[in-house]
Amino acid sequence: MKILFLGYNSKETEIINFLKKRKHIIKQTKKKVTYKIVKDFDIIISFGYKYKISSHILNKFKKNIINLHISYLPWNKGADPNFWSFFDNTPKGITIHKIDENIDTGPILYQKKIKFMKNEDTFFLTYKRLITEIEKLFFQNYKNILSNKFNINKQDSMQGTKHFSHQLPKFPRGWHANIDNTIKKLKKEKFWKKK
Repeated sequence: MKILFLGYNSKETEIINFLKKRKHIIKQTKKKVTYKIVKDFDIIISFGYKYKISSHILNKFKKNIINLHISYLPWNKGADPNFWSFFDNTPKGITIHKIDENIDTGPILYQKKIKFMKNEDTFFLTYKRLITEIEKLFFQNYKNILSNKFNINKQDSMQGTKHFSHQLPKFPRGWHANIDNTIKKLKKEKFWKKK
């Protein structure tokens, strides 16, 4: 099977080498794609991809376009879902879904809630855990994903949250900061009202 993998490269996710070992042909890119580039692939998988798939591609590409998103959709659609799950105190988890014309609103194939351990107390550690968990979820279900043998569940459009990259505040210690301390400080400073 010819797979176009959008986003993370083989150093950032184990999924690419996992698929290559199973004799799939993988082309990976972080660049914005056009229909001319995608048309000859059997499936498109997006993971950590920074661009929205154009409506032109969605309308013409009649095969599956799948996204791996490190949030428990419909919560925390868009950018920096791990941070916002703590800041907004929303469910934490992972979701594999079909891509539609909006951001992270497509029908859900697989998802799982994640409970973090006490020692997973930084944004970096929780992010690493979410990456590991979504890779595991993909590995468990990849045959069904590639062969289009899955049930889909429509997202509840009345629920959930969405954020954009420009909304992320700056915090001194960055992703290695303690989550609880950072959230308390940001809420005390009311950073979101300064924008």
